[in-house]
Amino acid sequence: MKVFFPLLVILFAVEALFSQVPAFPGAEGGGMYATGGRGGTVYYVNTLDDNSNGSATTREGSLRWCVGRTGKRIILFKVGGTIMLKSNLDIKNGDVTIAGQSAPGEGVCIGNFPVNISASNVIVRYLRFRMGDDAVASGGADALGGRFFKNVIVDHCSISWSTDECASFYNCDYFTLQWSIISESLRLSNHDKGAHGYGGIWGGTNASFHHNLLAHHSSRTPRFGPGLEDPPFTEKVDHRNNVNYNYGNTYGGEAMDINLINNFYKPGPMTLTKTGRGRIISLDKSKDPAQLRYNIWGHLYVDGNVIDASTSSVSQDITACQNATNDNWTYGVYNQFHSSYGSVPEADKIAMKLSNPLEIKGFWNETQVSSQVTTHTAQKACEKVLHFAGASLSRDAYDARVIDEVRNGTTHFIGSRDPLKPGIIDTQWDTKPAGADATWSPWPALTAGTAPADTNIDGVPDGWLETNYPGKQANELNETGYTYLEVYLNSIVENITLQQNQDATGLFDARPMHESKLRIKYTSNDNHFTIEAPEIVRAVYLYNLSGILVNQFASLRSNIVNIPLKSANSEKIIIVKAITDSDNVLVSKFIIV
Repeated sequence: MKVFFPLLVILFAVEALFSQVPAFPGAEGGGMYATGGRGGTVYYVNTLDDNSNGSATTREGSLRWCVGRTGKRIILFKVGGTIMLKSNLDIKNGDVTIAGQSAPGEGVCIGNFPVNISASNVIVRYLRFRMGDDAVASGGADALGGRFFKNVIVDHCSISWSTDECASFYNCDYFTLQWSIISESLRLSNHDKGAHGYGGIWGGTNASFHHNLLAHHSSRTPRFGPGLEDPPFTEKVDHRNNVNYNYGNTYGGEAMDINLINNFYKPGPMTLTKTGRGRIISLDKSKDPAQLRYNIWGHLYVDGNVIDASTSSVSQDITACQNATNDNWTYGVYNQFHSSYGSVPEADKIAMKLSNPLEIKGFWNETQVSSQVTTHTAQKACEKVLHFAGASLSRDAYDARVIDEVRNGTTHFIGSRDPLKPGIIDTQWDTKPAGADATWSPWPALTAGTAPADTNIDGVPDGWLETNYPGKQANELNETGYTYLEVYLNSIVENITLQQNQDATGLFDARPMHESKLRIKYTSNDNHFTIEAPEIVRAVYLYNLSGILVNQFASLRSNIVNIPLKSANSEKIIIVKAITDSDNVLVSKFIIV
């Protein structure tokens, strides 16, 4: 049986999109094709102590020892709990995956000192980075950060209690920070420049920041770029589906290209009032003649951002939120310039406005390739982020409290040093509940749990392969391009990945993807193209390279689908995703004739 449906574009097959394998199902954006330690040696963290001890024979040791190994490696955990670092932890040897979801109990938290990524091809998932100010010197430090790397993705992490920025990533290439919680930077703490309490500096070339929560920061929520050493418009940043609560200023972007798409802003008690209540960004240009970016405004694509008025009670604040939601540019950007710029010329305003969103590239096999991000409406993104962001496989009491505050528009704590601002703390000890005794610690008390047995140290629990994939080896690649060890690790968080990406019009799907099994037949003198699959197809979806849905066809019930050709569409490349009756996802990419 053949099924015929209309189509808006003329296509022919050129290559399969998923010859590139995402870092894991749900990996998206500029860093989505990092391979990390795929196929490499497995190392186990077997202690919460921070030292340099480990055994090359058993491949077990401290986190610091495991991180310090070289070559392709996957770091797993046999312990759950909090690792209190004794010095900075630098991830400077690349080709590594740190799989926090493998930890038993309630997972792993890293505290006391900063963690910095300076290596390329790194995957970090499901970890907590709660630094604090007990041990950090007066220069200030980021809880988690990195510069000068390529192809890195940070996924489902919880990051807090920095003395500088909580999470800063810039001067980098092909990067993603996704589905993470960045909260409660420390304002009047151990920074020699005085007040900080900042969310992050976010920049880079082909850098994606999506589905993150920034809560309780006095400024830099975020500060966009700049990498001042790079020429103008080197940096290209996609900022979408992020959620801000009880935030200070979002600014920067000097001579950068930035997407600001479908973000959700919920003002808190310390957020700006009046006109500033509607701020999406206060765009800047460099005033230093010595800088390469001197006197150059950034370029922005701004659309779909929402400023929630529910936490505002003054009519002027409510109006500012509503106006900026209805007209992002006029009220969220154009009237938010710093007063030092005076009246910005209309020509400058027109020049800074991009008519189309930036396409953020990924990096695969030493080649620049396309990348996409599943995109929700701003309201739906808020719902999804609050439910799934952070180290949410086992959400600790700290994250649960922050999420509750965002949902209800409240704050529980305040700093200990004047001037006081609701929700903005100066030290992690400011979160001490009333009545807590002397044994109380701000760091979460995580249950240790017991790791499953892994006799042959292949990373997969004894019996799992025999039960699920008889005859397969942990380091063997399956048909989707993942090793069976990765399949196991991905299965631990499969439900989170599936649910977080629902209710969107984006391309990417958490279900298994099989690019080689979807075939497209086309001849130039024909009036249709044919999609052939090895099993019954129930639905076909067509996307552009930004992951936006172009057309869809449901209730097909056929393994051969003929689609008549139609022109009149500006897209140059279309991606076809077919869903089969067995819930497989088949994908191919096409170019318009």
